[in-house]
Amino acid sequence: MTKVRVFGVGLLVAATAALTACGSATQVAGPPGRMSFSPGSVPAGAAGLTGSPDGSTTKADVFGPKCSSKPSRFLAAAGAAGLIGTAVTVFAPADEVLGDTDPEPILRLHVIGKRYDAKGLAVAGSVSSLDASGGPVKIDGFGENMTINGAKILCGNVPEGNATVFVIDKVLRSEPVS
Repeated sequence: MTKVRVFGVGLLVAATAALTACGSATQVAGPPGRMSFSPGSVPAGAAGLTGSPDGSTTKADVFGPKCSSKPSRFLAAAGAAGLIGTAVTVFAPADEVLGDTDPEPILRLHVIGKRYDAKGLAVAGSVSSLDASGGPVKIDGFGENMTINGAKILCGNVPEGNATVFVIDKVLRSEPVS
């Protein structure tokens, strides 16, 4: 009797493994060197993040250690260029990081032509800025541990007009596409 039970359990385990291996889930291919996720799935660390399909955020979604002030110089330049009125994502260097740098020439490198929230960026892994010559903008990590081309997020998911703003700790530099 024990041999029959052991054989039955072994058969059940083998059948389950075989059926799992034959699954029909499709994979979404990401950029080379990136993980792929099944449609509708998110990376484990991003599962707890709030998110919306259109990338819009509210004040309740804002996160980060330095959300007490907005990067006024960069946002003023983006507003003057008409970028804040459209559904975009803005990676705005903090005022103290921007220093004497004129924001106008670097605006397009810091703006993504689609509105993303933190969860959407984490799932995307890489996005294109409005500066096509700048190469892809790489997103690593999740939430407060997320980096944008190596820049740390000081404050994220900030709603500003029709844009979602992420305040970052450095000015992004153009990395030409090879």
